[in-house]
Amino acid sequence: MTLKKKILAGYGVAFALMGLVVAWAVMNLVSLGKATDAILRENYRSILAAENMVDALERQDSGILLIFLGDAEKGINQFRESEAVFLEWLARAKDNLTIEGEAELVQSIEAGYLKYRRQFSELTDLHDTTKINLQLFRDTYHESVYPLFSVVRKACIQLRHLNEETMYTASIRAGRVAKRAIWSTVLVAAAAFIVALSFSLFLAERIVRPLRLFMDASRKISSGDYAVQVPVETVDELRRLAGEFNRMAAQLSRYNEINIEQVISEKNKAEAILSSIEDGMVVFDTSLKVTGVNPAARRMLDLEFAEIAALSCEDILPVRHVCDLIRKTIETGREPDVPDDQRIVTLQKKDRTQHYLFSATVIRRRDRNLSGIVLLLRDVTRLKEVERLKNDFVMAASHELRTPLTSLGMSIDLLLEHAAQGLAEKDRGLLQAAHEEVHRMKALVNDLLDLSRIEAGRIDLEFESVPVQTIFDHVEEIFKNQMEMKQIGLKSELTGTLPRIRADANKITWVLTNLISNAQRYVSKGGHIRLMASQVGTHVHISVRDDGPGIPPEYQLKIFQKFVQVKGEEAGGTGLGLAICKEIVRAHGGAIWVESSPGQGSTFTFTLPVAQ
Repeated sequence: MTLKKKILAGYGVAFALMGLVVAWAVMNLVSLGKATDAILRENYRSILAAENMVDALERQDSGILLIFLGDAEKGINQFRESEAVFLEWLARAKDNLTIEGEAELVQSIEAGYLKYRRQFSELTDLHDTTKINLQLFRDTYHESVYPLFSVVRKACIQLRHLNEETMYTASIRAGRVAKRAIWSTVLVAAAAFIVALSFSLFLAERIVRPLRLFMDASRKISSGDYAVQVPVETVDELRRLAGEFNRMAAQLSRYNEINIEQVISEKNKAEAILSSIEDGMVVFDTSLKVTGVNPAARRMLDLEFAEIAALSCEDILPVRHVCDLIRKTIETGREPDVPDDQRIVTLQKKDRTQHYLFSATVIRRRDRNLSGIVLLLRDVTRLKEVERLKNDFVMAASHELRTPLTSLGMSIDLLLEHAAQGLAEKDRGLLQAAHEEVHRMKALVNDLLDLSRIEAGRIDLEFESVPVQTIFDHVEEIFKNQMEMKQIGLKSELTGTLPRIRADANKITWVLTNLISNAQRYVSKGGHIRLMASQVGTHVHISVRDDGPGIPPEYQLKIFQKFVQVKGEEAGGTGLGLAICKEIVRAHGGAIWVESSPGQGSTFTFTLPVAQ
């Protein structure tokens, strides 16, 4: 048996045992899933139906009370609306008769409710014929209607209790199934592990025994004994390896005589390192000619294994700005400082698009003078695809969440408007908390959707030539009332005569309002916020400065990441505002950063290009 077959046999046994464990676990999970599904299918629907029937029945009784209070029309309407709800849930309960005694309870509810409806009809007829005698109306209600109401309500509660008891029993049964599944899976896995470990140790010993002979021979060669021979009695690849090893030892013996061992060792080491590196490496001399390419770079750049001495950077790399960067590095003698978002090179192959992250490193001689440049190319195509899929998923999920969140928010708003007065103080508080959390979730979903669109390049920017003062005036008008209420000063300062900027005014206004809102949250009463702008080269620097508590140094590089908020501070947002600001500024061709010291306030600055 060859060495390959031995290794495959070992892996085969391991995979077979792994498959056995997985199959056993899946069987247990299916059994547990069936038990859980039975609980939900058999009992939860009936419990829900009983709860809703009780609720509808109580609303009908409230309608009768409205008739007592003189609002007959509203009371009758409420009774009829709740009647339709009760009948709907009664029909659902009749369709889900799964346990013993449930059918009789449902029949008693149906019969009692029919009598209750008839008594209500007689009661409303009595109300129409006795406009003034309310005492007769009340007596009829207490003697005929309310007892039926109590009987039906009690039967509904019994239906709920019956299903709750059955559900509890089923949950205990499911727990036993889960416990058995856990222990049986553990036992099967333990047995499989023991068998696999025993077989692996046996196979490893069979494979390693000849390798020990190679190790002993290698030690002797290292000590200078080149006459060593490796006796291997197996009939696999190790036997051929032993033959090659013995021949190598004989050759080293001859090489040792001419003292070139060190040269060969260093050369082999360098070639092995370059060949084993998965990242592409291209070496250029000071004239930008290619002097070395490793196999990975040849595959990336589609280079043949031929002479490369006559090739230049433009010949092998069809990305002009990378070659310009290498040329600038040779001229300055310093490694370039390139932002991460500008270090991606995209190459179009025949049937695919590849993305590479590049970096340039200088090579110096002993006298510290520059002798060449090493260009490193790392394949990040899969990472780019994963990020694209992530952004698409976040965008799709956020978009799908907006509709149910809107419906949920409208429902809670309606409950707050129409039904909150009839609830207890605790229930109103819970309803108000739900209202606030739904609106907070909607804000988070909208921010996620906006950020995903920006990162995916799907946001439309309407660039125009805009005066900075116009944007500042608009922002001051937005925050005028808020600043007066909190007694915070908001002023703008423009250094010199500023040119117009090339920007989407709405998006830049959003960035400024977000930065000012963050500053307003931490600036205390009587504090100040300043908007500043100045021209630096071909860009205009726009800053928002406050005299708040400042930002700790450990957070200053992380606050522009998603969901990052300073610990210990008031959490007033979703943690996405600064991330969206960063992406909007980058889409304008600018950059954003923060300068802050604890106790001395913070200054957020971003750049925008001057309009041509």
